[in-house]
Amino acid sequence: MFHFDQPDFDFVSLDDWDFDVIPLQHQSDVEETSKSHEITEPKKKVGSQLPSALKILNDYDTTKFRRSKTEKKNIINMQTNNECKLSTDEILRLGAEKFIQSFTIAGDQEAYPFSHLFASSFLGLLVEDTRSVALVENLLASAEKVEQKQFDRARRLLNECDKSCSNTGNPIQRLVYYFSQALHDRINYETGRDSSKGIEMKRLEHIEHSLMSLDPFLIAAHQRIPLSQVTQFAAVQAIIDHVAKSDKVHIIDLEIGSGMQWTILMQALATHQCESESSLKHIKITALCTKLRHKIDETCERLTSFAESLNLSFSFNIVMVEDIMELKQEDFELDDEESIAIFARYILMRMLARQDKLDSLMRVIKGINPRVMIVIEVEANHNSPVFVDRFVEALFFYGAFFDSLEDCMKDDERSRTATESEHLNQGIRSIVANEGEERTIRHVKIDVWRVFFTRYGMEEVELSMSSLYQANLVQKNFARGSSCTLEMNNNCLLIGWKGTPLNSVSAWKFS
Repeated sequence: MFHFDQPDFDFVSLDDWDFDVIPLQHQSDVEETSKSHEITEPKKKVGSQLPSALKILNDYDTTKFRRSKTEKKNIINMQTNNECKLSTDEILRLGAEKFIQSFTIAGDQEAYPFSHLFASSFLGLLVEDTRSVALVENLLASAEKVEQKQFDRARRLLNECDKSCSNTGNPIQRLVYYFSQALHDRINYETGRDSSKGIEMKRLEHIEHSLMSLDPFLIAAHQRIPLSQVTQFAAVQAIIDHVAKSDKVHIIDLEIGSGMQWTILMQALATHQCESESSLKHIKITALCTKLRHKIDETCERLTSFAESLNLSFSFNIVMVEDIMELKQEDFELDDEESIAIFARYILMRMLARQDKLDSLMRVIKGINPRVMIVIEVEANHNSPVFVDRFVEALFFYGAFFDSLEDCMKDDERSRTATESEHLNQGIRSIVANEGEERTIRHVKIDVWRVFFTRYGMEEVELSMSSLYQANLVQKNFARGSSCTLEMNNNCLLIGWKGTPLNSVSAWKFS
């Protein structure tokens, strides 16, 4: 285990928030996913017309949160007795309960067992939270009307939402503001009032450009919110565990971004070299690049300068291909004496829509046969073909991010607003407003990835105690670090906010 300090110039790696990822599974993957996430249709009275959103909300409550009736009631009792504000997650769940309750008819409480819990308890909410709960209820109702193609009714509900939400209000108001915008966009597109084909790709190119640079607003978010750094340190430590004793280390980064994560690795290897008197001869980093070559060159300059400051022998290679199908094993200038690690951060899921591209990449990686492949992904299911299911998943997922920004960046509203409007907003818009190839931001959970990777002869490697230690150590360095939750899912580390999983870190090798 290597205990190393953070570099003085940390950076942002928020790719998971809204990169242009496209994880459309193989048909059998879709079938496997649908089985694991299947929502059982509740029994209905003859003639009852309950909205489909109730199924996903009921499932979300009963299977994901697993709270007892007593625990749910205690949310209200706690607030009534102590006048504490509810968290974003609690308000979202109460809003969902109210939405379910508003559609429950006599005799259906058996089908929706939680729909009656707060019939009278809402009187105990603080005024601001009562309004927030009502705002969430209206937003969910509008999403249901959009799914039913009742666009006029959806617009009326959204107009009511717009009266109470704002991009500068509390977390719920800001969250609803962006989701409402996305629903307006979807309605306009479906009714022919807006033709935005091609605009989404330009937005995503702008995001990718900013993530390749040291954007000051993203730097502020990275420095104040533990999620990104905890994920980053755990992943880099996992690589160190597999290459630290080697004379030559070769890191192949499939999506290097600004590349500053490798300052952590270089600092750790330099420290280990001094402490153990090891003979580390050389560190090589190879960046795979399909565009923005000039930004990769800037990354090269930064990392080369940092390596020189540590007196490390270092080289940086760029493998530039216009199409991933052109990639060959020979492009990476491999050395038999090297210990090779592959770093795949929010990149593989972009290729799942194109089986041929992913197959081609995986064949090249298998030919390289790295000691380890570290994969960072978003731990969420935003790939459902059912709009309302995807909407609900995204609402709770992004709700956790807005909650983290509220808790960690209260005194830096400018950076917080920029992060929400320029990055989180793009993810929300893609998931909610778009369909087909226009819906470029999609995510699947670790269970789906496990099924997928086994097809390429890969097996999951247990993350070491060193990785968990680093994650825990970084977590404790933040004032609100206790809200950043760590959980093991078999051999994979899930990193979340107040219990809502957001990222996954896993290690793989070819069997």
